[in-house]
Amino acid sequence: MSKSNATENDFVKFIANAVAMPSYGSNLQVNLHTADPGEAGTATTNAPTYTGYAAVSVARDSGGWTICDGTNPYADNASGNAFKNAAEITFPECTGGSDTLTHASVSVVATGQILYSGALTASINVSNLITPRFPAGTFICSED
Repeated sequence: MSKSNATENDFVKFIANAVAMPSYGSNLQVNLHTADPGEAGTATTNAPTYTGYAAVSVARDSGGWTICDGTNPYADNASGNAFKNAAEITFPECTGGSDTLTHASVSVVATGQILYSGALTASINVSNLITPRFPAGTFICSED
């Protein structure tokens, strides 16, 4: 998954100039997108328009995310270079309209700054009564 330009800039300033990383709060926000939000995008760039859509907040702790190995993300590894959802992430059910979801991202709840984004393995076609979800261990963000 890719980082946004804003996140890359925060990290470079942290490494090179000892500027403290901004606070990302106690939760991360998982977002769906109908197209690539791009490195200049935010949580709402190319957001779904189906009735009922809302991003999902996930705690920044071991109950929300499990550290794993980016080359074998299905094996937990506390010293790995990736993380995956520890529990199912369930978005609100579609109650009207439709969308084809092609990308997902993880962002800062307060600002919408994307920390990671990437294409879904398979698009999700959403229409009335469809509930998009990621079963536990299937939403993976990697530092590769």
